[in-house]
Amino acid sequence: MRIIVHGGAGKVPDEPAARQAVLDEAAEQGRVASSPVEAVERAIRVLETSPRFNAGIGGAIQSDGVVRTDAGLMTDDGQAGAICGVPGIEHPVSLARVVYEDTPHVLMTTPGATELAEANGIETDIDLVTEDSKARWESIGPVPDDVDDRVAFVREVYGTVPDESDHDTVGAVATDGNHQAAATSTDGRWMAFAGRVGDTPQIGAGFYAAAAGGASATGAGEAIATVGLTRHVVALLASGQAVQSAAEQAIEHLEDTTGDEAGIIVLARDGSIGAANNTDAMQTATAVE
Repeated sequence: MRIIVHGGAGKVPDEPAARQAVLDEAAEQGRVASSPVEAVERAIRVLETSPRFNAGIGGAIQSDGVVRTDAGLMTDDGQAGAICGVPGIEHPVSLARVVYEDTPHVLMTTPGATELAEANGIETDIDLVTEDSKARWESIGPVPDDVDDRVAFVREVYGTVPDESDHDTVGAVATDGNHQAAATSTDGRWMAFAGRVGDTPQIGAGFYAAAAGGASATGAGEAIATVGLTRHVVALLASGQAVQSAAEQAIEHLEDTTGDEAGIIVLARDGSIGAANNTDAMQTATAVE
């Protein structure tokens, strides 16, 4: 198994060595998996448990004080599963895998997604807010009670938080040389209007896999969704572009089109790896069985 994982693209993080250690452990967990699907799920579960990333525990809180999780998973045969806006789930990537394997659907949200989690032994009432994330959220507020005022408030402060950790979405791409899987998981954007869904659970935006390879994106979600970033980069692979060149061209395309920031990891079927970003930093880790 060959796997690459990322921990988000944005500002230079606090304690980068500690974050890198978690990423290295995630890649190692994926390396020993029996299939690409298991590899990306195992890797991302490690990152969702760590409050150092914006997925699962300790991630972004929306304007009503609730953490809502998004995740998506896809394989090279065109099958996918994703969930969005689901609170209380530490491992949204595992719920996305349930959607992928056990339902006729591609994307689910509450209440059905929560019921599906409960039916499959996935705990649904976990408090994802840490003391640190609660303090960050409270430092931005108070949030107005009136809906119109809240919309105006969110528009004004959207994406501006003390540690600028909006873009710490996590993702993984794995291949066994025959098949590929890609997955991405996030808690979204800080102080987004309650119910906002970004690129992460959207096929071809936050994640994508096909015969040529797979990709996972992180960064400004609306921009990533607008350009279909991961599908774009895999299409470049399919056209014969080398993997690193494809990654760099995809980020250039996003910046030229939207003026925004993002990062992407790419893994081709032959095991070649690429990563690119137009942010200050993007930490990744790779592992090979």
